[in-house]
Amino acid sequence: MPLRCTELPPHHARPEAMSTLRWPVEDLWERLEPQLPGLSVEVLAEVDSTNTRLLERARQGDTAACLLVAERQHAGRGRQGRAWQSAPGASLTFSLGLPLSPQRWGGLSLAVGVALAEALHPLLRIKWPNDLWTLDDHGAPAGKLGGILIETQGHASATRHVVVGVGLNIEAPPALPDPRHPVAWLRQLDPGLTAAEALTAAATALVGALKMFELRGFAAFARRFAARDLLRGRRVRTTKPELPEAQAEGVDEDGALLLRDAHGLHRLDSGEVSVRPC
Repeated sequence: MPLRCTELPPHHARPEAMSTLRWPVEDLWERLEPQLPGLSVEVLAEVDSTNTRLLERARQGDTAACLLVAERQHAGRGRQGRAWQSAPGASLTFSLGLPLSPQRWGGLSLAVGVALAEALHPLLRIKWPNDLWTLDDHGAPAGKLGGILIETQGHASATRHVVVGVGLNIEAPPALPDPRHPVAWLRQLDPGLTAAEALTAAATALVGALKMFELRGFAAFARRFAARDLLRGRRVRTTKPELPEAQAEGVDEDGALLLRDAHGLHRLDSGEVSVRPC
C-alpha cells in the first residue's frame, strides 16, 4: 500500500508535536493518487515552511508527488519573502510538489487561483498575480483571504519540480493587521466550513488544474480568470516607480497584467512588482 500519511517524520518535527486535528488523509489519497501515481499525503503538526520542505526533498532527488499539510508554520512565507502566519484550525497551509512540464509557464499562479476560488466560494476573486480576495456588499475589494506561492526546481527548458504553496485564512486572525492591508477569512462566507473541508476542496481542485495546465496552459483558464479578476477595470497602484498608478485592463495570453495610463498600455510580469487596488 503506498504511503498515505506520515504524521511526523523524524526529520521534520518533534515526536511530542503530534497532530490533534482530524484530516481527511485517506479520502484525499484515494481521490488524488489515480491522477498522481505514487502520491503521498502527509500531515505535520508544525514545520518551518511546507514549500521549503518539499524543495529540500527535490534538491535531494526525491521528486515523487507529495501533498504536505502543516497545522502551524513558524517560517511560512508568501511572495517576495513576506511572512504568512498560521494557527491550527484557524488557517490552512499546505504545499503540493510534483514534476510538471507544460509547453508555456506563463499564468500558472492565475490558473491555480482560478481553481481555488471556484472550489472554495463563488464570491472569491483573484488579485493578480497570486492572491485570493473577497468583495464587500458594493462589489469593492474587501480583504485578502489567501495567497499562493509557486517555486520550482530545474531548468526552464526541461521538466521542473513545482511546489505550489497555499495559505488560507479559515477564521479571523487573533490580531487584525494594518487596516491599509485588510484581511478576510472563509468563515465570513461559509460559517460552518472547517480547515479539513477546505483542504479537500482546494487540493482536489488544485491537482485537476495542474494537470489541465500541463496540457493546455493558461489558455484553458483565461475566460474563467476574467470572470474572477479583482483588478480589471479598477485603478491600481504599483511598486514600479515609472508606473505608480494606472487602470487595470486584464491579462494577456501569458498571464501578464495589462495596465493603461496616459502614456499607453503597459505589460507587467509578476517578478518583483506589487499591485494593489486604489
